[in-house]
Amino acid sequence: MVSPTPPSAPRKPHLLTTHGDERVDDWYWLRDRDDPAVIEYLEAENAYHEAMTARTKPLQERLFEEFKARIQETDESPPVFHGGHWYSTRMVEGLEYAIHARRTGSVTADEDVLLDENELAAGRDYFQLRAFETSPDHTLAAYGVNFDGSDNTELRFRDLDRKRDLDDVIPDVTWNVCWASDNRTFFYTARDAALRPHQVWRHRLGDPLEQATLVFEEDDERFRVGCERSKNGDFVLVHSASSLTTEIHFVPAGKPESELRVIEPRTTGLEYSAQPHGDRFLITTNADGAVNFKLMEAPTSAPGRANWVEVLGHRDDARLHGVDVLRDWIVLIEHANAVPRLRVMHAATGEIRELEVPEEVSSTELGANPEFDRSVLRFEYESMVTPRTTYDEDLETGERSLVKQVPVLGGYDPADYVTYREWATAADGTAVPLSVVRRADTPVDGTAPGMLYGYGSYEVTIDPGFSHLLLSLLDRGFVYAIAHIRGGGELGRRWYDDGKFLQKRNTFGDFIACAEHFRGAGGVGRLVAMGGSAGGLLMGAVVNERPDLFDGVLALVPFVDVVTTMLDESIPLTVGEFEEWGNPKDADYYAYMKSYSPYDNVTPQAYPPMLVTTGLNDTRVAFWEPAKWVAKLRTMTTNPDAPLVLKTELGAGHGGPSGRYNAWRERAMWWAFALDCVATVDET
Repeated sequence: MVSPTPPSAPRKPHLLTTHGDERVDDWYWLRDRDDPAVIEYLEAENAYHEAMTARTKPLQERLFEEFKARIQETDESPPVFHGGHWYSTRMVEGLEYAIHARRTGSVTADEDVLLDENELAAGRDYFQLRAFETSPDHTLAAYGVNFDGSDNTELRFRDLDRKRDLDDVIPDVTWNVCWASDNRTFFYTARDAALRPHQVWRHRLGDPLEQATLVFEEDDERFRVGCERSKNGDFVLVHSASSLTTEIHFVPAGKPESELRVIEPRTTGLEYSAQPHGDRFLITTNADGAVNFKLMEAPTSAPGRANWVEVLGHRDDARLHGVDVLRDWIVLIEHANAVPRLRVMHAATGEIRELEVPEEVSSTELGANPEFDRSVLRFEYESMVTPRTTYDEDLETGERSLVKQVPVLGGYDPADYVTYREWATAADGTAVPLSVVRRADTPVDGTAPGMLYGYGSYEVTIDPGFSHLLLSLLDRGFVYAIAHIRGGGELGRRWYDDGKFLQKRNTFGDFIACAEHFRGAGGVGRLVAMGGSAGGLLMGAVVNERPDLFDGVLALVPFVDVVTTMLDESIPLTVGEFEEWGNPKDADYYAYMKSYSPYDNVTPQAYPPMLVTTGLNDTRVAFWEPAKWVAKLRTMTTNPDAPLVLKTELGAGHGGPSGRYNAWRERAMWWAFALDCVATVDET
């Protein structure tokens, strides 16, 4: 690739000193968003990106049209029964956003449109619906809107019968809202200066906002708060949790002005969640060394830990994430062998069975089950070759009915593709799973291109699922794999613990081992790596260590300036992140973070082509991190023919552009960059 001249950045040296370690940061000035030079520079970077990707524009357009040709653009979600209504959302060809509707009495009754996101988004460059919670009597809905891609949310309230919004508006809060039983009182969460949800408020529709009552405030900056109405409708639960510790309070939903009661006061390292079921709380917890969590119960009248009684014990081979409840059933939500699964337990007999599925490398997850007093469970199943499929299963009889499978247009045949599990061996001997998909006729003799995706943080699981958009790579001969690396939660809590704090480098070593396996026994020749956010940190770390492994890198909204960001407690998320990465004010953590922080470890070497994205309104990973990282990479790389390009969404945030067509165009840009890196077809 022949590179146009990249934009030049002002050089404004800034001295950073910590633990006696002095560093000069020439790009620290990018943090000043009010400086016109910052926007000018980002616009210049966008122009450079356009110039560098101009030759792939025809390919981007072809990919976009392929996406559209496979997706049924006018489609409706499976209707969900709740409170005598059948709720659904639908998309209409040519429209960016969803339409929310319901049918009353019968799934075939006339549709009643409740909210049209396209109307709310009219005239806006960005729109996202953040919540849509109906009141218990289904006459009202609380919903949240955002117009810039940040985490700011404006709560609004709609009369669903009259199709008009009420006068009540609550600006600059979170999208977390839940109703009390009187259909007029609701709870919501507010944020502090660092955008941390730290307060729960109670408000009654029609009252002045100044009369809202503060019911809970969290002063510990490691903790974030939230609220929810329990499945059975009995309680409003107020959660306060850090990465390591939980505390839950509750109040009767029918008496919302009552004083909060605590289930179990916080003890550092004790995590739990609670789900009311009859006169008891079902409590999922790591108490007493249950690393992968166990299930306990306690009476709602005396729910403290002293009264917890074991229902299901700890297991080494399965991570229990929590439970959902129906009147006579308890649904166990688990991960085992790097796949999500569901097991159901009869509440009276304790008999347990697993929901059977046809493919080993797949995902089974809860669907929408808002009704407590039912015995029919809705769940979702998919694999990397099977589109998302919705089933209803009668738990009394075991009878399963197909509700819907997401259509794939254009003659898609799953038999043309194969998905399977492979294992890589990390440097310390640990076996690391990969979920792989390719066309059945794609050779794995070292000639095929590959894409390797990774994340590996926060105990997040990257589960094998279906993607219409991925087919465009698979049909061009790509082999695609997810690297289930340490730091994620695919193999239980220990898998997570072994990839955080002072063991974080295991995450990067695992991904490198997966890349080496993919290029060896996996049968892949040229390789593109992809990751976003904390997965973007992964991209930065592995490309510093082994740039020779990758023919291209997609680093999406990457967290790459770890040390500087974690030293700044005014930045959103920083303090709470101490329990993920450690606190760099501690010299040991500082030295360890600096040993892998992508920005701090850029060295003179041959970096592969890299596409880096960010958003000006990103409140999770600030735009200056990827911007300064790209600038530094350009000064250090010894491979001038490999483009290092930055694309900034000037009107969006962490999630990229809004609207499905805009999102598809962005993905087409990613895929075109990847294809150009491996030069598999002469389409550019």
